[in-house]
Amino acid sequence: MLTLERAKELNDSQVTEEHLRIHATNVMAAMGAMAEHFGEDKEHWMAIGYLHDYDYEKYPEEHLQHTEEPLREAGLEEEEIRAILAHGYGICNDVEPITNMEKSLYAIDELTGIISACARMRPNGITDLTVKSFMKKFKDKKFAAKCNRDVIKDGCERLGMEVREVAELCIEGMKPYAEEIGLTGTGE
Repeated sequence: MLTLERAKELNDSQVTEEHLRIHATNVMAAMGAMAEHFGEDKEHWMAIGYLHDYDYEKYPEEHLQHTEEPLREAGLEEEEIRAILAHGYGICNDVEPITNMEKSLYAIDELTGIISACARMRPNGITDLTVKSFMKKFKDKKFAAKCNRDVIKDGCERLGMEVREVAELCIEGMKPYAEEIGLTGTGE
């Protein structure tokens, strides 16, 4: 089973850009919260979250097309590889998310982008971000416009959850990592 330590080792061997490492940490934290919600192995889900964009920096136009074999060679289990591949469903592949882990990663990859953008606009960053504030920004399609709201909605629907509910879990999951992800705010 993939550990968080091994996921960081693998990811950091491929990813050098700081913003991509921060995104990996955001998704890792959110996946931990989703695992707790579903009563699953938190560290395992966090490891999958951290490793999800393994090939993105080197192959942004061919994302997830250079993931499967290297991760298989690195010893990942088929279900772990599939979970990572499924976050690209309808965007860059046709691996449909089926398990709660796959559906969660699919939904929160884009969701954490909007959460981060919201937090960057606040004096206290993510530390006092509420789901109510998040939802206002989520409804504004011009805010964090590159984050695909249709994917988020589809992922949440697949989980049988409301966007608000998933966002709240993710925000709370990300708060303990505020310093690491640069979302402590300016204090102004």
